[in-house]
Amino acid sequence: QVQLVESGGGLVQAGGSLRLSCAASGLTFSRYAMGWFRQAPGKEREFVAAINWSGTNTRYADSVKGRFTISRDNAKNTVSLQMNSLKPEDTAVYYCAAALGSSYDESRAKYPYWGQGTQVTVSV
Repeated sequence: QVQLVESGGGLVQAGGSLRLSCAASGLTFSRYAMGWFRQAPGKEREFVAAINWSGTNTRYADSVKGRFTISRDNAKNTVSLQMNSLKPEDTAVYYCAAALGSSYDESRAKYPYWGQGTQVTVSV
């Protein structure tokens, strides 16, 4: 079965950086668009970034543009999220998600496969 396992979360001071990774198994990774989403306490899960199957196209939420970078390595079945200039409002559980096909969508409903999430906490 499809498994997505996130890693790399932790506690960081505002202005710092973290790199999240998501290891995928049980799927032909290069056929899937991948996304990162996050959910803060008391809030809905929201889109952060997405990348198409080949890595040639990406999109970002306005709140993270210029600070976060999504990338993928199809040889290693991994997708990463480099997060720089972190802010306290970036504190959330971060999830990676997979969607078969070429659409690297912002909508949660387009992604049938999800990881368990990794906690990112940004202190002031």
